[in-house]
Amino acid sequence: MNGLSNHNLIGVSRCFREVIDHLILFAKTDVTLLIEGETGTGKELAARAAHEFSNRQGKPFIPVNCGALPGELAESELFGCERGAYTDAKQARRGLVMEANNGTLFLDEVEAMPLRVQIALLRFLQDHSFRPVGSTTTLHSNVRVIAATNIPLEELEKNTVFRSDLIFRLKVLSVHLPPLRERGDDVLILAKAFLHRFSKQYGMPEPTISVETESWFKRYHWPGNVRELENTLLRGLFLCKGSALDIPPPDRCIAKTEDHHISMACNFSDAKAAVIANFELRYLTNILHQVEGNVSQAARISGTERSAFRKLLRRNNLSADTYRLKPQH
Repeated sequence: MNGLSNHNLIGVSRCFREVIDHLILFAKTDVTLLIEGETGTGKELAARAAHEFSNRQGKPFIPVNCGALPGELAESELFGCERGAYTDAKQARRGLVMEANNGTLFLDEVEAMPLRVQIALLRFLQDHSFRPVGSTTTLHSNVRVIAATNIPLEELEKNTVFRSDLIFRLKVLSVHLPPLRERGDDVLILAKAFLHRFSKQYGMPEPTISVETESWFKRYHWPGNVRELENTLLRGLFLCKGSALDIPPPDRCIAKTEDHHISMACNFSDAKAAVIANFELRYLTNILHQVEGNVSQAARISGTERSAFRKLLRRNNLSADTYRLKPQH
């Protein structure tokens, strides 16, 4: 796997291997790269792999969640500011663009970047020069920009949410990580790799995976993709009482909402329940991603009590912690 297994970029399916081959090829350049794919497909892992397979290996890799940039302070977060540039700017400070000098700046959820910052980023991508907020001095940062999105930028551009000229700048090179449901037996390869890692990490016996569990793993839609699989395996390992991991499916029959295919072995009630369960899981996954794991906010948006929302999460084997921002260093 060319060392990519260290990044959880594991799989043998043709669609996945094609992406990995492109990723390794693109790692050898400094050209801006856009990584597209659904939530949980491993976009940050792919960005880190591109960084570590490049000549910038060992230099800073600075991840930025654009959805978490603090509104009017977003530009200063990226490009720094001079003392007194705004009310709370009590001292000059370097931005993340300079922190990533000689390395890689990873702009995750770039679709959420405010329009004002999009303009500043567009200027920076032209010649890698910029001015900190409130400064008249032009600085330079030798940084490679990798961006990621789970929403096609062209859709945002139609609604004037994202500048078309910035799309062209970001999408010089691009890869699209396939969803787990399209990767065939990769789900089982990943499941066994996660079990092996978790067993060593927590000092627990490594179980096998029951035939029934393997079967529903292959049929399930996996709306949360690899991240959801990882959470499912970790929870299953802690609850495992024997030598074989036997995780019950979300329902007695598994629906694939993409093509509306339902097993003919299901009666009407079971088929209906499966579709509802699949919708429920997709809804919860999307809303947790939107609010970055904030259960109180998710409950308010969904119109449910916090305790009821937590019950929904437990029923769907979801953990809000997975969707919370990792602290940036």
